[in-house]
Amino acid sequence: MTDRQATTTWTGDLPSGSGETSLDTSELTTFAVSWPARAEEAGGKTSPEELIAAAHSSCYCMQLSGLLGRAGTPPERIRATATVSFGPKSGGGYEIKGIALAVRATVPGASPDDFRKIAEDAKETCPVSAALAGTTITLDAELE
Repeated sequence: MTDRQATTTWTGDLPSGSGETSLDTSELTTFAVSWPARAEEAGGKTSPEELIAAAHSSCYCMQLSGLLGRAGTPPERIRATATVSFGPKSGGGYEIKGIALAVRATVPGASPDDFRKIAEDAKETCPVSAALAGTTITLDAELE
């Protein structure tokens, strides 16, 4: 088992405050975060939803690659985009409304139907998808 860690330090109130999120385990970078970047335009900053999208798209690619390899049709290339929708919820507050996964892949020897079945299985079994099980996740999968 492995553990991964990120840390966010926030200064100020929600509307005018801001923070920095660091990727502690990899020590790759620090991201600036703010409420306006989350609820309005990004303005060069990120949000929890964008970080979830990054985690989901990368996890999904790994899961799909593994499943395609086990099926005897290893991919040449997979490109997955996760779009996380965030907005107000009825009764007040905010929520993640859903996640749309879109994947395009080059997979020699895979039929479109087999690819779609494996792509759907990857959506269901990707560990990040499982962690987000309370959210509606859709999939648009096509071979290139």
